[in-house]
Amino acid sequence: MANVAVYNMEGKEVGTLELNDGIFGVEVNEHLVHMAVLQQLANKRQGTQKAKTRSEVRGGGRKPWRQKGTGHARQGSIRAPQWTHGGVVFAPTPRDYSFKLNRKEKRAALKSALTSRVNDNKFIVLDTLSFDEIKTKKFVQVMKNLNLEKALVVLNDMDLNVIKSANNVPKVKTAQTNELNVFDVLKYDTVVVTKDAVKTIEEVYA
Repeated sequence: MANVAVYNMEGKEVGTLELNDGIFGVEVNEHLVHMAVLQQLANKRQGTQKAKTRSEVRGGGRKPWRQKGTGHARQGSIRAPQWTHGGVVFAPTPRDYSFKLNRKEKRAALKSALTSRVNDNKFIVLDTLSFDEIKTKKFVQVMKNLNLEKALVVLNDMDLNVIKSANNVPKVKTAQTNELNVFDVLKYDTVVVTKDAVKTIEEVYA
């Protein structure tokens, strides 16, 4: 099992923690990770783009001039695609971009993402993270103590003081254990997790 250092809010090492290899030491499946990221991005797409085809554009029912004898090329409608204000060829229509992944595939992808962060030494465990008040300055100081700028902070429960203190910090996102996803784990340079959150993750995904 992999051992990682445990730090306090001052950035000092206060112990070690043994991680579950079934979650933080699996074989990284890059294909599943890629599919999980694609799914999350695809599911966010609204798919509401729309343009009118020649059959939907208003007007153009009358033939603009007779077929022969004018010297012009033959035309059937002023709403054909080659005309200004005409319809669009192969116009986009509203559609649903979302697709599904099996539950086992999602879990395997998340385990792979977490394992890659542990392997790259981008996984930091805090013994605790809590504030007596909402104070962005205190949260920024904790990030400085850990030498971090762009980080995903995973909490075990909804600590409003920590969450609101981090809201205005650029390049930092807070999440609870039930909100963990592959995209966020990979997007941020470092994953910061409290000890309680690690235990919860191991219980849920074991």
